[in-house]
Amino acid sequence: MMKGYPHVTSSQTIGFVGVGRMGGPMALRLLDAGHSLWVFDARDDAMQAIVARGARAAASAQELASSADIVCISLPTPGIVQAVTLGERGIVRGSRARVLIDMSTTGPTVARLVAGAAGERGIAWVDSPVSGGVAGARAGTLAVMVSCAQEVLPRVEPLLKTFGRTFYVGDQPGLAQIAKLANNLLAAAALVVSSEAVAMGVKAGLDAKVLIDIINSGSGRNSATQDKFPRSILPGTFDFGFTTGLSYKDVRLCVDEAESLGVPMVVGAAVRQMLAVTQAKYGPDSDFTSIAKVLEDWAQVEMRG
Repeated sequence: MMKGYPHVTSSQTIGFVGVGRMGGPMALRLLDAGHSLWVFDARDDAMQAIVARGARAAASAQELASSADIVCISLPTPGIVQAVTLGERGIVRGSRARVLIDMSTTGPTVARLVAGAAGERGIAWVDSPVSGGVAGARAGTLAVMVSCAQEVLPRVEPLLKTFGRTFYVGDQPGLAQIAKLANNLLAAAALVVSSEAVAMGVKAGLDAKVLIDIINSGSGRNSATQDKFPRSILPGTFDFGFTTGLSYKDVRLCVDEAESLGVPMVVGAAVRQMLAVTQAKYGPDSDFTSIAKVLEDWAQVEMRG
């Protein structure tokens, strides 16, 4: 692994691949911090707002990696991460970049695979999945999990702090991915069980908002009752900003990884099944708060304020 990296400065050029719902706000924060920025996305329209603010658009991931010192990626699935990094016009075929930061949720298997291939080409790999949603990406308040070689950390940490609070978890590829999968399992589990509890209360005659207020004042409060219910379920908008397909992917990766480690996940498997049902009923592009709609349908109630 390479040693002696300088700290990231605004004189260094950054590349960002995947400037959609999460990547777009993060890319804008890099521009606001004074970095020279190249961007690439499969969708031209996703790049326009970033280019309008001063970024330059690359025609491929390879071209971007031939124009930038450090490349960040924020992509939806492990397969896409693998294709964009290792494919025919992928990042590892670029001539300039020597650090690759993956801010996607890929799971540890793909992280280890890409880390090995990138290392063979002299590119340092940094796992750095984030949590905090689109609002956190805009505000720079994300939880930024990091696993990379210790000598690489001083170069990338100032850059990552642009996005939020960093948590260095170790030097092995995939460790940060494990932390992210654990987080996302808990977020989905809270939504499932909270939907069950509130559906029961409404069916019995309680007002959904009053019940949520009670839960949030007591020991049952959680991320779903404190955030997702008030914002997206009680109003009936189901627009929290994270798709069912991505949540299902994350929980599936988590349960599969736990199984490979010999860790039982009885509840995790049930959460995965609930997401599978939600995806089958409302589609992968539906908001993952649609889990509550499944419970509404089963219980024949509406959980509204």
